[in-house]
Amino acid sequence: MKKLCALLVLLLPWPLRRRLLAWLWKYELHPTSRIGLSLVLADRLELAAGARIGHGNVIKGLALVRIAEHGLIGNLNWITGFPLGLRTRHFAHQPERRPELHIGAHAAVTHRHMIDCTHRVEIGAFSIFAGFRSQILTHSIDLTQSRQHSEPITIGAYCFVGTGCVLLGGAALPDRSVLGALSLLNKAHVEPGQLYAGVPARPVVSLPADARFFSRAEGYID
Repeated sequence: MKKLCALLVLLLPWPLRRRLLAWLWKYELHPTSRIGLSLVLADRLELAAGARIGHGNVIKGLALVRIAEHGLIGNLNWITGFPLGLRTRHFAHQPERRPELHIGAHAAVTHRHMIDCTHRVEIGAFSIFAGFRSQILTHSIDLTQSRQHSEPITIGAYCFVGTGCVLLGGAALPDRSVLGALSLLNKAHVEPGQLYAGVPARPVVSLPADARFFSRAEGYID
């Protein structure tokens, strides 16, 4: 029913659609936020001032999508999660699991990415999930226990993720770090200010602390 309603209101002018979404599902949408022609079926949606979701996105199965001030989801992204409350054995051993996406202030997910939010995904303030065709995968099969298992993924503040990367459950990219194109991030790194690259990714070189990317006051880069 919710999917049908979302499709019916999709082509309405945004001011009217915003009011309907807030009324129907109690979404918290700042008057200056905006959603393009995208299907958003999260249980809760919170868009702060200036937050935007572009066109052609599919967002479903999440308990919460929260985008802070001037955060952005671009176009043609596929963002899904395994919902809570289903009568299934999948993830029953993880009562703490939260299928959520948190995008910090001035942070951005660009275009044509696949993001699995079966567990929490957090992208820190001023970070850019850049390029296209990158994947975030928070769940996989635990071979030792022969069951599905999920772990959260964290991207710190002022980070840059290059094109064609894969991030696996439990991975973390520290603040002010870069994940090089075509890299595999498969564990939680802790040293900030590094270029991480390779398969699997490892710290390759320290980045200059005075690089303007790491101190900018606006997320948009012209």
